[in-house]
Amino acid sequence: MSLLQISNLCLWIGSHEILKDINLEVAPGEIVAVTGESGSGKSMSAFSVMGLLPDSAVATGQITLEGQDLLTLTETQMCGLRGRDIGMVFQEPMSALNPVKTIGDQVMETILIHKALPPDLARKRARELLDRVGLPADRFPLSRYPHELSGGQRQRVVIAMAIALRPKLLIADEPTTALDVTTQAQILALLRDLVQEYDMGLMIITHDLAVVADLADRIVVMRHGVVVEAGSTQGLLANMQHPYTRMLFAASNHQVTLPSAPPASPLLEVKGAVRDYALPRKSLFARPGHFRAVKQVSFTLNRGERLGLVGESGCGKSTLTRAILGLEPLQGGNITLDGIPITTEPNPEIRRRMQVVFQDPFGSFNPRHRVDRLVSEPFHTLPNPPRGRDRTELIAETLRAVGLRPEDAQKYIHQFSGGQRQRIAIARALITRPELILFDEAVSALDVSVRAQILDLLAELCEAYQLTYLFISHDLSVVRTITDRCLVMQKGEIVEAGPTEQIFGTPQHPYTRSLISAAPVLPEIDLGAA
Repeated sequence: MSLLQISNLCLWIGSHEILKDINLEVAPGEIVAVTGESGSGKSMSAFSVMGLLPDSAVATGQITLEGQDLLTLTETQMCGLRGRDIGMVFQEPMSALNPVKTIGDQVMETILIHKALPPDLARKRARELLDRVGLPADRFPLSRYPHELSGGQRQRVVIAMAIALRPKLLIADEPTTALDVTTQAQILALLRDLVQEYDMGLMIITHDLAVVADLADRIVVMRHGVVVEAGSTQGLLANMQHPYTRMLFAASNHQVTLPSAPPASPLLEVKGAVRDYALPRKSLFARPGHFRAVKQVSFTLNRGERLGLVGESGCGKSTLTRAILGLEPLQGGNITLDGIPITTEPNPEIRRRMQVVFQDPFGSFNPRHRVDRLVSEPFHTLPNPPRGRDRTELIAETLRAVGLRPEDAQKYIHQFSGGQRQRIAIARALITRPELILFDEAVSALDVSVRAQILDLLAELCEAYQLTYLFISHDLSVVRTITDRCLVMQKGEIVEAGPTEQIFGTPQHPYTRSLISAAPVLPEIDLGAA
């Protein structure tokens, strides 16, 4: 008997049909992966099970949990099921956690709401749960707050909250999207162990087939609110029938060909960079300590070269990036761009010659401004910025260069998809023809097909503009195809450096080998034969 049975589920929000005749089931102890691009209906299917739909939504069909139709229950009855019989792990743990409550209180919350245990036993149970998800008491007391934890640690807290009452069904919505490869592997292994230990059903939602290839028992592929293909994981991957499934598979392993780099000519030079952060005093008269986030880092980035920087969360990648951008001071060493020292002092010349593309394109734009103003923001660094017709033509030319239309300049950022916003972010970085661009996790949150398009775009821009860039990412498959040379960072130090193919083909450092072995890999399949 199935634990969860979704039969002919249709969902409308207003006059727009979101889901169309969805059929899906999850058995006890089974892992079912629901995959597809953003907008395919994956998350709305999960929210339908949880009863977390907008007020204007209308759902028809059946969603039964152990024979009980969830669509017929009142909100009060659903509140009795959530947490007790159905748990959910949301995509962004920081949004799912209360920043002013301790992790112990938040794990206890579900237990106390359902009156499963008295407060003293609930606290003991919270401690057991945090131990179970890999947060031991000696390092992670119940008094810790979410901001004191890394992304992977926060995700473990959210999982502990979701399994507090050992639910029969666990729904995990993109639980590893923003995590580095080793943390991602740990979270996936934890979910697999919990399914086996508690014999619960797991519905995991993801856009990346590689993430679930070794985890899921069955895969359901969705597109535009419709299930286009479903089957056992090995059977589906070995015999993909639908063109969309084959496209997702190909995009997950997408490779690009970069033009040859020109002869070595140093552009960015980092020599002995040291960055310290002050720690709180342990007592009133004690001297404040410090934490060294970047330790004597040195490297050179040549003109026309594409350099990758990889490592786990907390290794110092972002701190080093902020120092290169002149946003944080160094306590030792120096950084120069074409011989010009980079410091925290405002320098329009440095700002003009170096741009950055951030991880979250929507968060890096002012939503009240049109695209033409957003893209032209770097003009303030120019001594004589273009005006009038020249300005309009340069904006149009840059938008065309990133695959957009000139008329898009008059739209607002909310009118674009995630991939289009990232193209606009690249256009903004490109418009002053900088000598160096820093890509900070620029494709980590994108669908695999959109990510493939952005990587193709970068390869085309390298051909057209001879781009020089530093590509910071935790996605090793992306770094391997989009860089010439790679740096591996661990605990503030560069532990390995060399040509990208050499790093990935014959890694020398144990840490590099552990990163590569943790990365999810799809099986080799002939798509033509499939």
